[in-house]
Amino acid sequence: MPAAPALGHGRARCTTCMMRNICMAASLEAGEMARLDSVVQGWRSVRQGERLYRAGDPFRSLYAVRAGSFKTVVAPERGKETISGFYMAGDSIGMDGVCKETHNCDAIALEDSVVCVIPFHLLEALCREIKPLQRQLHKMFSAEIVRESRQMMLLGNMSAEQRVAAFLLNVSARYRERGYSATSFVLRMTREDIGSFLGVTLETVSRTLSKFQQEGLLTVQGKTIELLNLDALDAR
Repeated sequence: MPAAPALGHGRARCTTCMMRNICMAASLEAGEMARLDSVVQGWRSVRQGERLYRAGDPFRSLYAVRAGSFKTVVAPERGKETISGFYMAGDSIGMDGVCKETHNCDAIALEDSVVCVIPFHLLEALCREIKPLQRQLHKMFSAEIVRESRQMMLLGNMSAEQRVAAFLLNVSARYRERGYSATSFVLRMTREDIGSFLGVTLETVSRTLSKFQQEGLLTVQGKTIELLNLDALDAR
């Protein structure tokens, strides 16, 4: 098994992080944020294609994505991996391990990435003292439940075109929340990854993107997407 990503030197501080307003430190006052800083163990650099953790690893920490992006992959069945989620800067990953105290998926970097390591037992203890942090943690778990519910609805009730359109709109909204362009962005994941996440084939994803481009809804240049008509995509 490859060695775990090395723990970075120095301390990752919420007070200096540009993602603090949408991450675990959201709604915290300066003093509370400093206390959260004190439980952050450090940061880890994870190279593209490397695993932050694997299915079956003991659950010890949550990870706040400081830079870069990840995909989570459910343990392969019959040799075919299934993508269960995509995470970008400002998101937290590792919550899958809370239930049984072991991770049930692999977390793989889609690009060179950096995460803050937050030991869960220390975070729990701090939540008992800082109620806004406790509420934020509850919101994070709730958001993960909502995300999974929407994913089930997407796979069960939408056509392939609707799934691709909904995926693009979701990515768009997440970039907007982070202060970036909601209409022009790079998809860090492959077309095959998108297909696995949406329950369709690679060919279907490529064909749908080409169709949307022909209809003037977007332009595609490699992994760069420019959305030209958000309303039309939403109406698919």
